[in-house]
Amino acid sequence: MSSATRTLISPATLARPRGRAIYWTVFTGVVLLFALAFLFPVFWMVTGAMKSPDEVAQTPPTLIPKHLHLTGYTDAWDLMQLPQHLWNTVVQAAGAWAFQLVFCTAAAYALSKLKPAFGKVVLGGILATLMVPAQALVVPKYLTVADLPFIHTSLLNDPLGIWLPAVANAFNLYLLKRFFDQLPRDVLEAAEIDGAGKLRILWSVVLPMSRPVLGVVSIFALVAVWQDFLWPLMVFSDTDKQPISVALVQLSQNIQLTVLIAAMVIASIPMVALFLVFQRHIIAGISAGSTKG
Repeated sequence: MSSATRTLISPATLARPRGRAIYWTVFTGVVLLFALAFLFPVFWMVTGAMKSPDEVAQTPPTLIPKHLHLTGYTDAWDLMQLPQHLWNTVVQAAGAWAFQLVFCTAAAYALSKLKPAFGKVVLGGILATLMVPAQALVVPKYLTVADLPFIHTSLLNDPLGIWLPAVANAFNLYLLKRFFDQLPRDVLEAAEIDGAGKLRILWSVVLPMSRPVLGVVSIFALVAVWQDFLWPLMVFSDTDKQPISVALVQLSQNIQLTVLIAAMVIASIPMVALFLVFQRHIIAGISAGSTKG
């Protein structure tokens, strides 16, 4: 026996012309309001970089630039050395993403399917780190990176100083483990009967089935490194090696406001493009994590 879905508006009301008109009017208005709330700051930032310095500072502000000035973007590209800092950010984000994907996936697979001794205790210890504020870990993490135990080498001004701490991401590991727990055992047992080993099962069976959650973890890993400020500021004292998030603050002295706004627009383009390209995988991964396979 199927139960009817309860909604704010009954099917009988929607069947009437007046009810449909009211419904679509309210629905369209709400969608437009939300779109305006999210897109207007983007519009304001993009057009603000095209205004003259006097027009940006004037009161009341203008909604549309009186005269389009693209020099803000070209000056930001040259004066703030954006190509170099963007490349630094790409290297740091790509390395952190690769390290997280390899080590977090391996650890999650081991905890989920290999059932090691004291696996629940290890998982509990990993999840306990989520209760510790990130700011409380900055000092011990810096001391560890400045003088790596046993080998006594420094990872300051080195991308490894970003890559290795990024591996210790309890949230992404737990997200992967929960997804692996929901994979059908029949498929894995069939692979074992065919003679596949544990690594073969991980590579040929588990990873292809886990593309949605791997996409979500990838987005989280890339965005976390791309927008991080405090940790890269502590690791990279060399200005030429700093990522874009730190460089925008360090190089903003004596820079016109329009140039700074243009630099922020350029810095945000990669993440916006990444979301637009992989939005289907992100939504699929989020929905996959809420249902059992």
